[in-house]
Amino acid sequence: MAEAHTRIGTIEGFRAAYDAESAPVKIRGRSFNFFVPRTIERFINQEDVFQGFPLWAKVWEASLVLADHLASRDPVEGRRILEIGAGMGVVGIVAAAFGHQVTITEYNEDALNFARANVLLNREGMALKPAVLPLDWHSPQMEGSFEILAGSEVVYSQRDFEPLNRLFERYLVRGGEIILAEGIRGTTMEFLKKMSLTYKISAKRKVLRSVEKEIPLILASMKRA
Repeated sequence: MAEAHTRIGTIEGFRAAYDAESAPVKIRGRSFNFFVPRTIERFINQEDVFQGFPLWAKVWEASLVLADHLASRDPVEGRRILEIGAGMGVVGIVAAAFGHQVTITEYNEDALNFARANVLLNREGMALKPAVLPLDWHSPQMEGSFEILAGSEVVYSQRDFEPLNRLFERYLVRGGEIILAEGIRGTTMEFLKKMSLTYKISAKRKVLRSVEKEIPLILASMKRA
């Protein structure tokens, strides 16, 4: 864990608090750089390594797929996007750079500090600066409603199914859309099947390819049936 969970307001303050390196990302011809932890040891809960593993401390392939999808959509005035489980803010920052009005949310305070620093790092040329706010799925205190809810790699455990469903019901406006990018695994398919009782779901299979491997993913759009 971080030694002091104070809100980071400057890049200099962030660099003083965290050992980070820069990861380049290119989306639709536009280049970004994101602070990522150089190592993750300080963020691991030593009392419960598996429960407390810092999943936020990586730029996931699903995040790149979701970022690319939002970048491909024309921004609409007054349309608000809520990114849940945002990690270091990659998706929301890319969406904001392409003109969308975005609120980036996370529960982990270290992740929020990385997201805030990444907003500062990529602010040049950003028409709308995204808000970065804490959000606990199990006890959401944030106010507001949104036309789009977006998340990448947020469906990992069955224990999150109901909190996510309640989050959707609380923050999605009538006629709104939920967009999820997830790895293809049992919990993903189980969650989408459960959500299909309430939402009309359209899903596409995406594959990210590199020299070493292929990573299959699902990009799903959910609207109330």
